[in-house]
Amino acid sequence: MPAPRVDLGEGGPAPLRLSAGTRRTSAKPLATHTFPPPAAVPSWARASGRAGEDPLFAAGAGLALLDAVLRRNPPATGALRQRLALQSAAASAKILRLNTHEGALRDLRFAVGDAGPASRLLQLWRDLAARPPSLDPSRLAAAAARLDLAVDPNGLASSLKGCAGEGDPVSAAAKAAALVFSAFPDAPAADAETLALWAFDLVLAVRLRWARPLPLIAGKLLDPGLRSGGGGRPRLGDPAWPKAAAGAIALAAASALDVAADLSRRTETLIAVAPKLRAKPAQRIVELLLAEDCVAPAEAVRQAPMTDRAARRLFDRLVALGAVRELTGRPAFRLYGL
Repeated sequence: MPAPRVDLGEGGPAPLRLSAGTRRTSAKPLATHTFPPPAAVPSWARASGRAGEDPLFAAGAGLALLDAVLRRNPPATGALRQRLALQSAAASAKILRLNTHEGALRDLRFAVGDAGPASRLLQLWRDLAARPPSLDPSRLAAAAARLDLAVDPNGLASSLKGCAGEGDPVSAAAKAAALVFSAFPDAPAADAETLALWAFDLVLAVRLRWARPLPLIAGKLLDPGLRSGGGGRPRLGDPAWPKAAAGAIALAAASALDVAADLSRRTETLIAVAPKLRAKPAQRIVELLLAEDCVAPAEAVRQAPMTDRAARRLFDRLVALGAVRELTGRPAFRLYGL
C-alpha cells in the first residue's frame, strides 16, 4: 500500500451537541452526522492460509478499507482503538504467560496504583492507541520500561527511523518489529516479542499517517490459521516472519472492520436515544462511551457533576433503551460500553 498523501485530524469521538432544552426534555432529536457502517472485506481479499495465497495482498486490501473508515473519523473511533488495545493486551498476556484474560484486564484499568505486570501491559497498549504515532526515544524508553526491558532509546529510535520507510508499510513494520526483537538478545523472548509487536503497530501507523495507531497484530498473531504445516506459531526471527506478519495483519484488519461495523450500529442507537436522557451531564457520559471500551459509574461521577446514584440510574436507563451493554454480568462494580 502506498502511504496516503492526506494527513488525518484528531481521531477522537465527534462531539455531540445537546441543547439546553434537550437536557431537560426529549422534545428535539439529537442532530448529528450519519456514519454508514464500514464496508466488509470481500471474501476474495480475506487471508485464509491456503497454499499459494498472497497474504500481503490481503493485508493491503484490508488496510485500505480500514484506512477509509478512519479517515471518516466516526464518533466511536476512540472506543474502537481502546477495544483493540484490550484485545492486544489479552493476546500479549498469553505470550507472556500471565494468568489473566480480557475481563480481568478491563477491570485493571480502574485499579488504583501499580497493579502489577498485567496492569502495565494494558497501559502499554492503551497508551499506543491514545497518542499520535512517533518514533520518539522517550516514548520507546517508556514502552520498554513497562516490560522491564533496558534499552538505548536513541539508538533504537534511529534504527527504527532508518527501516520504517523501506518498502511497503506492512513489510516495513515487520522489519521494524524484527529489529526491536533482535535488540534484546539477553532479555526474555516473550518480553522482547511483546515490545516488537507494539513497535510493529507504531511503525504501521507512522507509514499510513494515522492520527492514532490501531493495535492490530498482537491480537491475531496467535491465530491457528497462521501455523505453517501444523507447526508452531509465527515467531520473530524466523525466515517466514514477514509472510506471517502480513497474514496476521490481513486477519487483524478484517476483524477490526467487523468491530467497527458493530460499533457503528451501536453508536447509531446511542445517538438516537440521547435526546431521551434527562440528566444534565448526559452529553458527557455519551462522549465517554464513544471514547472508551467501557465506562464505570464511578468514572462518570468524576467526569460529570452527578451523584453515584444518578450515574447508576443513567446507565440503567441506557441499558433499558438498548443503547449500551453491561459487560461484566456482576451485581456490583459494573462496567458499561457500546
